[in-house]
Amino acid sequence: MSIAHTRTCSCPANHINCLSAKEWIKCQLGVWQFTYEGRDIRDKNLHPATFPIALAKRVISLFSHEGELVLDPFVGSGTTLVAAQDLNRNAVGFDLNATYIQLCQERLAANNLFNQAQQLALQDDARNIPNYFEPEMISLIWTSPPYANLLNRRRTNKSRRNRRNEQFGKIEQYSQDTRDLGTMPLAEYTTAMGDIFESLLPLLKPKAHCVINVPDMWWEDQRITIHVALIEELRKRGYELRNTIIWDRTNIVNKVGIFGWPSNYITMGTTFEYLLDFWRPPQ
Repeated sequence: MSIAHTRTCSCPANHINCLSAKEWIKCQLGVWQFTYEGRDIRDKNLHPATFPIALAKRVISLFSHEGELVLDPFVGSGTTLVAAQDLNRNAVGFDLNATYIQLCQERLAANNLFNQAQQLALQDDARNIPNYFEPEMISLIWTSPPYANLLNRRRTNKSRRNRRNEQFGKIEQYSQDTRDLGTMPLAEYTTAMGDIFESLLPLLKPKAHCVINVPDMWWEDQRITIHVALIEELRKRGYELRNTIIWDRTNIVNKVGIFGWPSNYITMGTTFEYLLDFWRPPQ
């Protein structure tokens, strides 16, 4: 792929980003909160699992420089590309779903900010990404992947509040494509994710970061620890875990109910998610 991937800023060579000291301090806390803005997609009919532009912008700002290349292997609604456009980063996102790629392109066209970087949304399987890039082109992988088959079931509302809403009874999974990681049970999903990220590792520059946003979820009264499975798998594939950051979502979660009361303590998985920060170890 012919796309720029080198710094266009004037930062010293040993800096890992373009942030000022004041901006850097905001990133030091291990618990992050964000709010949505007008450009964010909140409609689950457009995409079932979106994240705020502000979250993508913080990750991209923290782990890349202007002009460098950001990759999102599961780009979904295109929030990563919008954030990269705001921040003058080159970025490429991949998704199996043609509808989501169209949505990405529409959002990029509507954003229409002046910058000298390029953002592309491509319809392809994440397994094919190594065909597009030369080794060590990418400065950051940032993504929120499918959550195994945990969305591939009819939506129920166990909350004591608002038991029925427009999502009640719906299956929120992105697609039923057999290639979609969201149709796989956890063990198969974990191996497939390991295969994909192992193939992406040579594309990362040494000491470049890979940040993955995942929650844990409940399934048939058992806690499914997706974040633990991914940490163990990516370590086996050559990545080094650097940080675990909590995305505290309590300020954007609506209508929190009394889950499990009065006989079974269950924390709501929707009130926080994990940002798993890996890097490619230095050579």
